[in-house]
Amino acid sequence: MKWIRRTALLCAAVLAIGGCGGAGGDDGGGGSSDSKKVTIEFWNIATNEPLKSVFANAIRDFQAKHPNIEIKNVAIENDAFKSKLTTTMQSGKAPDIFHTWGGGVLKQQADAGLVKDVTEDIASWPQKFTNAAIAPYQFDGKTYAVPHDIGMVGIWYNKALFKKAGIEQPPATWSEFIEAVKKLKAAGITPIALAGKAKWPGHYYWSYLAMRIGGLDALKQAAETKDFTDPAFIEAGRKLKELVDLEPFQKGFLGAAYDTADGQAATMGNGKAAMELMGQWAPSVQSSAGKGIGDDLGFFPFPAVEGGKGTNTEALGGGGGFAVGAEAPPEALEFLKFLTEETEHRKAVESGGVLPVLQGEEDAVKDPNLAEVAKHLAATTGFQLYLDQAFPPAVGQEVNDSVAELIAGTETPEGVAKAITETAKSE
Repeated sequence: MKWIRRTALLCAAVLAIGGCGGAGGDDGGGGSSDSKKVTIEFWNIATNEPLKSVFANAIRDFQAKHPNIEIKNVAIENDAFKSKLTTTMQSGKAPDIFHTWGGGVLKQQADAGLVKDVTEDIASWPQKFTNAAIAPYQFDGKTYAVPHDIGMVGIWYNKALFKKAGIEQPPATWSEFIEAVKKLKAAGITPIALAGKAKWPGHYYWSYLAMRIGGLDALKQAAETKDFTDPAFIEAGRKLKELVDLEPFQKGFLGAAYDTADGQAATMGNGKAAMELMGQWAPSVQSSAGKGIGDDLGFFPFPAVEGGKGTNTEALGGGGGFAVGAEAPPEALEFLKFLTEETEHRKAVESGGVLPVLQGEEDAVKDPNLAEVAKHLAATTGFQLYLDQAFPPAVGQEVNDSVAELIAGTETPEGVAKAITETAKSE
């Protein structure tokens, strides 16, 4: 990607005059001392409860034990975070600690020398991460971030609204899903909440449909050949258009954000829509942005497509981890170690904000909705990282943009496949 090449050149120039520094620490990468306070910038997306308080409490407890280390908590809303991090990386810098979804985005940052290889550092840590949780952050036998959450995208639904529309059980196939949408509309209920402005929530539909139709092998092959014109991807677009043509989304969805008071999560959390396709964080954001629907909330995996090569036991998902800027002081790793130690991480799991990433941590899941996600996750027969993170940044952005245009009615299924392919081949 062009900004990666520019970043590498910029870092080389900066190194010649004194280092391509991190956004935080002020001691030039040296160790901490009692006489000199070190400031660590911690960039995260925990702007909603419960993680907002979980991180605040963790920072307080860490600083009490390390009075010479100040953790500057930089919490940024999801979409704004992505934009700000890209701008920062383009300048040749990286925050001391920052949220990452791993995949192709993190790999390019690693290839540009902007993030620290933490393989040896975490080898001595007492906590042990599960293979599934840490895999998105590992490339060529090296680890570039540590996990804090893992999960899968699925359909969250309002049981009371389903009952009102006469839907007796969650749809297991795409035909049943389409029929459920029609029943909800006939009952005067908005079937689906969608953040059209944010774009990334819409890509989940196209990604899952491609998985269900072509199987995981179709995605693997496309990643290798950089060709997304396989019939499975075009058919995914057609199936999505079939859904869009039913006008299933809330009024004004094209201008809706995800976690604002009038966005997707609030629409679902206030009982104004029957479904949303979202990750494991959905219940907490529904309750934070809206009121939450309590016991009426349920979860089911994305439906299978009749005749497709994929199954509904294959999941699209990932989690959230934390990477360390290449020039961050050692104290950054000290805080990251603290944040992911079993005693501390259990607090995050018990809060309902994240799912287990450590071996033997499963019993800490208290929320029944998250337990349901964990059950489905444990039964998965295949796993695919979010496509806007699995591929290089430009390709992931094109997936989001093209699918958003399809949903808005300004692009065709064939056009989506062509645009993603052209972007992939230009990388």
